[in-house]
Amino acid sequence: MRADPVPLDDTDRRIVNALQGGFPLSDEPYREVAADLGLAEAELLERLERLLKTRVLTRFGPMFQIERLGGAFVLAAMKVPEADFERVAEQVNSLPEVAHNYRREHAFNMWFVLATETPGGIDAAVSRLEALTGLPVFPFPKESEYFVEMKLHA
Repeated sequence: MRADPVPLDDTDRRIVNALQGGFPLSDEPYREVAADLGLAEAELLERLERLLKTRVLTRFGPMFQIERLGGAFVLAAMKVPEADFERVAEQVNSLPEVAHNYRREHAFNMWFVLATETPGGIDAAVSRLEALTGLPVFPFPKESEYFVEMKLHA
């Protein structure tokens, strides 16, 4: 977690707000977004790079419904001894299948998302994590899906 907030100017805020609502499917999407915001494409790209580097934005890219593409994802949890937490977090995060990884104040104190190209890839990733960490992984498959479309006004 950052100790100090990262200052955002009005242009940064306009970029963050504009990009939450969609992204053009065109030959030059960044140029199109920049023009809509009254910016040069180079300035937009520089600002996006800075926002990602300073972790104001942690991710910029499309969201796919992975199941429609034949893949799978699952929320998973682990009970990690406090003394081993950093080591286990590094091991878990070393797998390319791991998306988000969060620490929680709970018996299950590590929660993360596994995303794989096939449904069978989930079991394989769970087995690899258990072998790597020496701890059990508890997968929680999705029972229902809800569309929230959460947008944060910058």
